[in-house]
Amino acid sequence: MSDSPVTVLIVGAGARGEIYARYALEHPERMQVVAVAEPRRAYRRLLAERHAIPPERVWRDWRDALALGRVADAVFICTPDNEHTAPALEFTRQGYDMLLQKPLSPQEDECREIVRVAQANGILFAVAHVLRYTRYTQALKALLADRAIGELISLQHLEPVGWWHQAHSFVRGNWRNTHEAAFMLLAKSCHDIDWIQYVMDAPCEAVSSFGNLSHFTPENQPAGAAARCTECRPETESTCPYSALKIYTGEHPFCTPGFLSVLTPDPTAENILNALNTGPYGRCVYRCDNNVADHQVVNMRFAGGKTASFTMTAFIPMAKRQTRLFGSHGCIEGDGRILKVRHFSTNQETVYDTRAGAPETQHAGHSGGDLALVARFIDAVSQRSPGYILSGPQATLESHRVVFAAERSRRQGQTIHLSQE
Repeated sequence: MSDSPVTVLIVGAGARGEIYARYALEHPERMQVVAVAEPRRAYRRLLAERHAIPPERVWRDWRDALALGRVADAVFICTPDNEHTAPALEFTRQGYDMLLQKPLSPQEDECREIVRVAQANGILFAVAHVLRYTRYTQALKALLADRAIGELISLQHLEPVGWWHQAHSFVRGNWRNTHEAAFMLLAKSCHDIDWIQYVMDAPCEAVSSFGNLSHFTPENQPAGAAARCTECRPETESTCPYSALKIYTGEHPFCTPGFLSVLTPDPTAENILNALNTGPYGRCVYRCDNNVADHQVVNMRFAGGKTASFTMTAFIPMAKRQTRLFGSHGCIEGDGRILKVRHFSTNQETVYDTRAGAPETQHAGHSGGDLALVARFIDAVSQRSPGYILSGPQATLESHRVVFAAERSRRQGQTIHLSQE
């Protein structure tokens, strides 16, 4: 066990890299960001300035860091989905402990290889399935362990992606096209499938899935719409819920500097308008190169006959995930913060506020999951104990298998039996 802060190399200084690195600013006695590799100059410079990283430890390409040997205790890999595998394998072979942004890879064989190499090299390895780490999830797991509703029989889970979030990330943004990133269920909802498997606490035996891209297609473009929202007829733009002008220049609560920094690292009104005129986020949602599903359902059968259903949809306000759990002696409703337990024997309800007694700052970023993930990973590294990691290589590979099977089911129109694969 070391009393010195864990030193970290950040590979990929975009939104996720910056958020995970932020832990070092709040807890410098526990973690220190000492190096960064990021191809975009503005994002690379910003992270380097915030963490006082010397110029000789700032690189455009992660291979430059690799060439110097091990420059930190651990590496956080936060590159785009289809750029996870190469750095994950290479830094693992150098002996870095690793926090890898989900998913492992858009390719199932690469997922298996990453896990194989991580286990063969004996590193501490965590995947950013942040939902496992929240106070809410841990409170729910405790209730189930105490048999508050008897035996868990089935589960129903909804991910309300949100109409504007779908347009932002999965129509205009980085995760819009499977040629550049993972398919929708893996990119957005592997969190949820992993969380369901964690809560059900049993192997998934079979999966079926349905869904497609229904709305964000050229056939649904309104009359009078242009290729860009800034060029659209006012009467058309004003009635479009997906207008980039509404989303990025309006008074909506999601128009935060952090959200807008995806468009430009300096989100002034002038820079935002320029980004909408020239960049991908100003395109009409009906004239993009997106091909990922905008709604999908997944049905799962677990060992012992337990079942779960999952729905992902764009066509809803963005909100916390909503879950119902059905047990032999009671049921639970949860929304990411509040857990309502109905006891069948008394027909009484007990309500738990999982934020009670904790500072509000602990609930930022996936309801506190971002902060808790990094904290537990740093605990694991500093104490050389994998027990702090809730989303290790084998658990992650198992939930990824379910996601890939669900996507095969969606495309092939048949139930996939995982025991036969």
